[in-house]
Amino acid sequence: MEVASTPVVAVERYRSWLLTERGLSAETARCYGNWAFKFCDGLGRDLAVRLAGLTAADVTGYVVTSAGRIEAQESAKAMVTALRSFLRFACVAGWTSRDLSGAVLATASWRLDSIPRGLPEGVTTALADSCDTGTLTGLRDRAVIVLLTVLGLRRGEVAGLRLTDIDWRGGLIQVTGKANRTEKLPLPAAAGQALAAYVTGGRPTDAGDMVFVTVRKPLHPISPAAVTGIVRQACRRAGIDPVGPHRFRHTLACQMLRAGASLPEIGQVLRHQSTLSTSVYAKVDYDRLRPLARPWPLPAGR
Repeated sequence: MEVASTPVVAVERYRSWLLTERGLSAETARCYGNWAFKFCDGLGRDLAVRLAGLTAADVTGYVVTSAGRIEAQESAKAMVTALRSFLRFACVAGWTSRDLSGAVLATASWRLDSIPRGLPEGVTTALADSCDTGTLTGLRDRAVIVLLTVLGLRRGEVAGLRLTDIDWRGGLIQVTGKANRTEKLPLPAAAGQALAAYVTGGRPTDAGDMVFVTVRKPLHPISPAAVTGIVRQACRRAGIDPVGPHRFRHTLACQMLRAGASLPEIGQVLRHQSTLSTSVYAKVDYDRLRPLARPWPLPAGR
């Protein structure tokens, strides 16, 4: 295999391996590659020599230093996961003398340690209404926000939608999610109308099979990061504090919970592979949690 002469070459080979050998999605390969590039770039010149002489102490020191600069816990977790993956690949490629992935320290995290935060009532409507449907960009952005709202799609799932994924007559939409799992979902009327308005009135006819594309040429599919940007811009227009696309999933789950849906039903809609992923929403089911609270003890005679 080609020597890792520069960070760009190393990451190119690594991403190709993730896609062809590991079967990861393009978005995951992109994210892992970004973290791998930062690691390789930090090694300085003579990358091949530095990788060949890499030690466990070098790896541990890098993780400790880098994790201290990262504020978001999820980003720190993504960094160590990507670095372990890259170091395993580096060993397979013969760039390092041994597998150093075990030297990557784990970040402190506890499952279900957070409380899902849904958006206040009316916010999702305000975000969708902030889009100027008299413009091509507005039609596209409104369709993106409506899909996030009514289906709780992940940002990568929105960016990856193809025209062939939409069954207009059957009222179904095919979504490719984590681990490249493909599932068909009912297409609610609101989502279908927003998509139809964009496809027939705003989407360039020479844009290929991808649903959401850039407005300016050269045309290419929007990225997951662009979905985040669409939501942030809508927040600015609506005068709302910035939120990310994932808050729409939390909002949908909280709305279903208030409407009386069970956790298994929520997990089915959000397409969770594990019930543990859905169980976090039990924390916001205050009506069912209230009877479990014990009375606060009071002094005698009070």
